[in-house]
Formats: sequence, structure tokens, C-alpha cells
Amino acid sequence: MPKLWNETIEAHRRSVRDAILDVTAELVSEQGLRAVTMSQIAERAGIGRATLYKYFPDVEAILLAWHGRQITAHLAHLAEVRDQADGADGRLEAVLTAYALIARTTHGHHGTELSSFLHRDEHVGHADQHLREMIRDLLAEGAANGTLRNDVAPAELANYCLHALAAAGTLPSKAAVHRLVTVTLAGLRP
Repeated sequence: MPKLWNETIEAHRRSVRDAILDVTAELVSEQGLRAVTMSQIAERAGIGRATLYKYFPDVEAILLAWHGRQITAHLAHLAEVRDQADGADGRLEAVLTAYALIARTTHGHHGTELSSFLHRDEHVGHADQHLREMIRDLLAEGAANGTLRNDVAPAELANYCLHALAAAGTLPSKAAVHRLVTVTLAGLRP
């Protein structure tokens, strides 16, 4: 088969998969986790049920794949923000701000049942570990150059940052998020 044909087929498959993920998230948002059926997903996505089952065995598998995609996008965004900032302090502030803004926009986005279901997945554990390592490394860099405290282990300070910034999920505005980041950063200074 010509290469162009293979790429077209793969692009089509990605497009169908993405549509399935998006439609499922919409339906669950509208109806709740337990009310959504594979038939509803297939109908709204504009595909047959048999096609849907070629991609996913059930609604839960679709939701886990959707959540995995969301997590991957968040981590990519945090890495991009980190890489665009200058200096250890600038990179740390950029990552903490981006993380807090993500926490604010995603908090309450899912119902309690859906949130409990999604956050038991292994993707969450891997993402959490990756995020902690990213922040720990930025803290270690700042401690090494003397701009951040070195009397507490960077891993402990990374936990402090993530726990403090989890409060961003309940804040009413982006300005409040920025104030929280400023307070969190103040606790990291020598």
C-alpha cells in the first residue's frame, strides 16, 4: 500500500477515536456516568455500534482513554510553559501558575462519581509522579543557585506546592489564582 494511504487511514482512525472520546465526555457531562450507553455514543458520534466496539469495549474504557488524553495534554502544556520561561525561578513560577490555572478550570468539572472513577486510573499516578519530578527538579535548580530555600528537600517542597495550589480549584478568579501562586512562591524563598 502506498504510504499516503496508510497515513490517511491512521488519520481517519485518530479522528474517529477523538470523536468517540469527545462525544462520550459530552454525554457523561449531560447525563451522568451511569446513564450513558454505547448506543448513545455511537449515534452521537455518527458511527455504527459495531465500529464503536472495534475501538472500545465499554463506556468506562472510553472515559479512561479520554481522561488519559486530558492528562497527557496537561503535562505537555506544563512542559511547554516550563521550556518557554527563563531561569529556574521563571520556569518554576510558570509551571506553578499553569498548574494552578489547570486546577481551577478542572475542579468541579466532573461529578464526584466520575471524578472518583477517573482518578483511580494508573494514568493519574504516573502523571502525578511526572509532575512532582518536574517541580522537584525546578526547586533543586533554584536551591542550587541560591534563589530558593535549601533547608527543605526539593521533593518535600514539591509536595507543599502541589497541595497549596490544589486550593486553586475553589478560587473565584484568575487574579486569585495568581495571588495564591505568589504566596506559595514566597514560602519557597530562602
